Amino acid sequence: MLRWYLIRSKPLAETVAQLNLEQQGYETYLPRLGHSVRRGNRRKDCVSALFPRYLFLRLNEGYQPLGPVRSSVGVTSVVRFGLSYAAVADEIIRDLRAREEADGLHRLQGRPMLTPGAPVRVTMGPFDGLEGVFERESGEDRVVVLLRLLGQDAHVRISTDCIAPREAA
Repeated sequence: MLRWYLIRSKPLAETVAQLNLEQQGYETYLPRLGHSVRRGNRRKDCVSALFPRYLFLRLNEGYQPLGPVRSSVGVTSVVRFGLSYAAVADEIIRDLRAREEADGLHRLQGRPMLTPGAPVRVTMGPFDGLEGVFERESGEDRVVVLLRLLGQDAHVRISTDCIAPREAA
């Protein structure tokens, strides 16, 4: 009988554990998260484990032993609840795979959707603390906001990380 189990890896060693288990003939699944990280004024795309230090292993009970799994490079343990190994339902793996994008990564919907005319507040940068009106998105990481500067309205293009929605007055 095929069944999924939860494997705990060493810190930052999920892919090492996955590679070693697959080389031993085990089927594994490591859900990955695609996200971007801000470094200074640049953004860098990164991929990490969706569940840090955990991956899933599917084995055929009675034909494949769990012993070699516990001693594989990168693996800390097979997760247990009391004396029983933590079995994961096939539906959970199926649902996780169904939520992946075409590139095999999960993505977080990080920022709230803003509609044109929505009031916003600038939270960092040279315009920190100013309030304005969201106009439109301008590329993947930037937006255009209408700000009142020096007594005049100005269309300012700023990073999406620098604004937050505010309550309408």
